[in-house]
Amino acid sequence: MSAPLLNLYQRLQRWPAGTWLFSRAVCFKAPYFASIAPRITLLENGRCEGRIAHRRKVTNHIGTVHAIALCNLAELTAGLMVDASLPRGMRWIPKGMEVTYLAKATGTQHAVATPAQPIVAADAGYALPVHVQVRDDAGTPVFDAHIQMWVSPLKR
Repeated sequence: MSAPLLNLYQRLQRWPAGTWLFSRAVCFKAPYFASIAPRITLLENGRCEGRIAHRRKVTNHIGTVHAIALCNLAELTAGLMVDASLPRGMRWIPKGMEVTYLAKATGTQHAVATPAQPIVAADAGYALPVHVQVRDDAGTPVFDAHIQMWVSPLKR
């Protein structure tokens, strides 16, 4: 049985505006992410892809996509990927993020989040590294994030 978040994503994909509806639902549940107006373009076990458009509200003083907007996109896609991949009875929380800015971020930014190891059920908590790479429209990597998630059993 897949995670409830993944079930919602799959159900909404049957609708013409399913991607938009899912992205809006995520921002309703976690309102802070609405600040970057993300669009989740793919969600499956072990992978999440999302994008943000280069708009004024995510632009810095030099006209590129702001570094923190890229961090928000990375945290969002990583969190959704983990949530959609969690075995029943497990939970997660981010513990830290290390980022590298590789190039000026202009245009639409595309993020891909993947786990560095399988996400499994366990009797004790464990560290789960997640890699997020953000590329521009030309496919040039502009940003890398390594996010440390903590995965643990639900308290009973």
